[in-house]
Amino acid sequence: MRLRLRTMLPLLVLLLGLMASAHSQEEMVVVDNGVFDSPRRAPAVFVHDTHNETAGIEDCSECHHVYDEGGKRIEDESSEDQRCSECHASEAQGRKPALMKAYHLNCKGCHVTQGKGPVMCGECHRKK
Repeated sequence: MRLRLRTMLPLLVLLLGLMASAHSQEEMVVVDNGVFDSPRRAPAVFVHDTHNETAGIEDCSECHHVYDEGGKRIEDESSEDQRCSECHASEAQGRKPALMKAYHLNCKGCHVTQGKGPVMCGECHRKK
């Protein structure tokens, strides 16, 4: 029995790790940079719920925006059930910015406008 347990334990740990990585936005601790072929920096640290509580954000559409074909933001419509990469490609498409620029415009842009939060690269992209 012990031999079986020793054999199964690493598989159990791997399975639990995979299950933990498939969590919801509310449990998010970093922005997934897996869509980039060769990321130049560590993923941005972002604890979703803590950020929103601290920033006083209650409306998901503040960050999870939706625009019409004319480029006008649609009020009260949210894209929280989608990944940013579902709308933003690695390269800009017309008026739609590339994914990396979209992250920076949305996140860093808000920090600059509000005069709060990190704006320097290493403040968000922290090495482990």
